[in-house]
Amino acid sequence: MSTPDILRIAIAQLNPTVGDIPGNLKRAREARAEAARHGADLVLFTELFIAGYPPEDLIMKPAFLAACEKAVGELAADTADGGPGVIMGVPLQRQTGRHNSVMVLDGGKVIAERHKVDLPNYGEFDEKRVFDAGPMPGPVNFRGVRLGIPVCEDIWGNLGVCETLAESGAEILLVPNGSPYYRGKVDRRHQVVIRQAIESDLPVIYANQVGGQDELVFDGASFAISADRRLAFQMSQFEETVAVTTWKRRGEVWVCDGGPMSRIPEKEEADYRACMLGLRDYVNKNGFRNVVLGLSGGIDSAICAALAVDALGEERVRCIMLPYEYTSRESHDDAQACARALGCRYDVVPIHGPVQGFMAALSDLFAGTNSGITEENLQSRTRGTILMAISNKFGSMVVTTGNKSEMSVGYATLYGDMNGGFNPIKDLYKMQVYALSRWRNTTVPPGALGPSGEVIPKNIIDKAPSAELRPNQTDQDSLPPYPVLDDILECLVEHEMGVDAIVERGHDRELVHRIEHLLYIAEYKRRQSAPGVKITRKNFGRDRRYPITNRFRDRG
Repeated sequence: MSTPDILRIAIAQLNPTVGDIPGNLKRAREARAEAARHGADLVLFTELFIAGYPPEDLIMKPAFLAACEKAVGELAADTADGGPGVIMGVPLQRQTGRHNSVMVLDGGKVIAERHKVDLPNYGEFDEKRVFDAGPMPGPVNFRGVRLGIPVCEDIWGNLGVCETLAESGAEILLVPNGSPYYRGKVDRRHQVVIRQAIESDLPVIYANQVGGQDELVFDGASFAISADRRLAFQMSQFEETVAVTTWKRRGEVWVCDGGPMSRIPEKEEADYRACMLGLRDYVNKNGFRNVVLGLSGGIDSAICAALAVDALGEERVRCIMLPYEYTSRESHDDAQACARALGCRYDVVPIHGPVQGFMAALSDLFAGTNSGITEENLQSRTRGTILMAISNKFGSMVVTTGNKSEMSVGYATLYGDMNGGFNPIKDLYKMQVYALSRWRNTTVPPGALGPSGEVIPKNIIDKAPSAELRPNQTDQDSLPPYPVLDDILECLVEHEMGVDAIVERGHDRELVHRIEHLLYIAEYKRRQSAPGVKITRKNFGRDRRYPITNRFRDRG
């Protein structure tokens, strides 16, 4: 039995599904039962767990809010068994408005509720659209311990929520979060929590959701910072788990006396696992049995094939080679070798006949004109049509394979290679694609269902990239070298740098102006592209919202 000087807190780092209230409730009950078996006094769930996060405009539906609160009421009744209490994230409709809230459950009832104060309205967050801010919270008395429960942004912003809780008697801060992944995010969270531990002189437990939700991937990596600013425990990244941590009162301070200390992946591993998890959850949560993609013999489709096999297993992945007269023997061989290494189904569907059919149908309209980009794009659009037909016939989701460099400058064909339901590498620049491909050839990430060894043939990585839409074509015919392009794009997109500042980095001014122009005029294409996993701090879509009609250019 626990005493007022010992508190065993379970952190439920789980993967809810938005809108699946019965499923989320079932998972919460299972987690509580697991925590009870390990002697937990309290289970901390993540932000809006019962609803799934982020629920976006579902919050506007009264029936949705009522169903969420009803489910939490059922969970509250379970706590009459004398087992662990629960802190559950739930949207609530009250006289003061719609709130992003937590309910504290114990002894068969709801003993307290608290509402999020600081509503984020930047990047991927748009909570002011659907929620109303709550009042400054006070501590919750749970079995003789005064708990402060700030919700996610309450510890990121500057409204003084944690300071208020400390001044009003909180002994421990327990923070439910829905914090999406981007590269380096774990270090950023640690910095934020250390700052709150310093300002409040309290230990802070940070519980984060895991799993994919449309473009967002939540990576878990829950942790705690003790009152003396040390890392008290660290849970794993990209994995569901329920961890029980033991806290003991030493004088006036609570100290962690037992919890996990997991390794956090570095760079390429973290990015790869985020892409893999995002693809897996998008396919599974949306009910697709399997996926299909065009395997061209190039680097982008190869890494997407590897990600698909790792995420779903070889039996759920079908690769299609769609050759035309400009497709090289090398590309045939590389695509076949890649599919063989991954163990997935591989089919060849030549497109010469369909392309020539389109040419014949348009011959009268195109008479007297020169052959060029239009005819090249017919190849891409034919491939897109065939892939969508296979999708339609067999119920397979098309995985689209364009990287962020291409999407930035419009080096993609609407209704062609942009066709598809989801793009796992949409937020990876070309050089990052190469880095992840090399990494995957040496390492099988945890949770991957694919094989070990070289799954992306070395020749695919080494050869010059090409769309192969005309003889001897390479990407560098119309684009600068990818290391140059990617650096300019990262300056423009991630950092919103001006032309003068980019030129000071050593780039040609005329080239920077050209890339900026291409970036702006490709906005209409990006609006029609498939969703894809967010990896960088500023992805296209949720984070970067530029007008399609836009005549601004930086004249620096």
